[in-house]
Amino acid sequence: MGRFSKMHGLGNDFVVIDARTGPVAMTEARVRAIADRHAGIGCDQLIMIGDAPDADVSMQIFNADGSEVEACGNATRCVPLFVGRDVTIRTKAGLLDARLIDGGASVDMGAPRFEWDAIPLAYAMDTLTMPASWEDLPAPAAVNVGNPHIIFFVEDLDAVPVERLGPLIEQDPLFPQRVNVNFAQMVGDRHVRLIVWERGAGLTRACGTGACATAVAGIRRKLTSGPVTVTLPGGDLVIDWTPGGTIQMTGSATHVFDGEADWTRF
Repeated sequence: MGRFSKMHGLGNDFVVIDARTGPVAMTEARVRAIADRHAGIGCDQLIMIGDAPDADVSMQIFNADGSEVEACGNATRCVPLFVGRDVTIRTKAGLLDARLIDGGASVDMGAPRFEWDAIPLAYAMDTLTMPASWEDLPAPAAVNVGNPHIIFFVEDLDAVPVERLGPLIEQDPLFPQRVNVNFAQMVGDRHVRLIVWERGAGLTRACGTGACATAVAGIRRKLTSGPVTVTLPGGDLVIDWTPGGTIQMTGSATHVFDGEADWTRF
């Protein structure tokens, strides 16, 4: 039997497994079975916490479709709560620093990247105002914050057919590793509303890396300045970034319950 915790960040929910006491074999099929909300435990992402030679812990992130991804901001905020102290975390996206605050955590998410081949895109183009769009959407920006994001700043967020356009854009050949799709509306000088179609997960209550990417894109376009409050369906995150620096993300993290499971049954 293996122990796990159910946790969430603004409703973006996780099954968190502690693999420091013994290895846990994960396949795409097993992740999908665990993530299934009817026949499994249910989650947007499965998180594996392990040992790391150069950090307090390592974190592996699997989307509900079984794919492994580089970064997840909401999950990163849950890690110090899971471990019980401030931690450095080794991820595929790099080394992250997460510290506990009242009700959640603050995370240094590292420096964003804007080069076309770092997003990555299929071919070279400007990533601040991309010469590409879909249907009536305005020209987007692209940012890599450990994983790839495209951001559309729209006039009326409620008018965007997110569930139709999200998967269409996610799987466009322009994005060889697929992409997270952010639809944003400025609602104040330092306040943005955001809905994210997540790569491999679809619509979720919140996306931490999406909030980071959107705030960075807004600051680069001079639509806003940090700190930026990003309102997602699950609640608010505060993102701060100064060009040339790293991204600071602050928000809630919640422990729901602990459980045990025989992973070989999934």
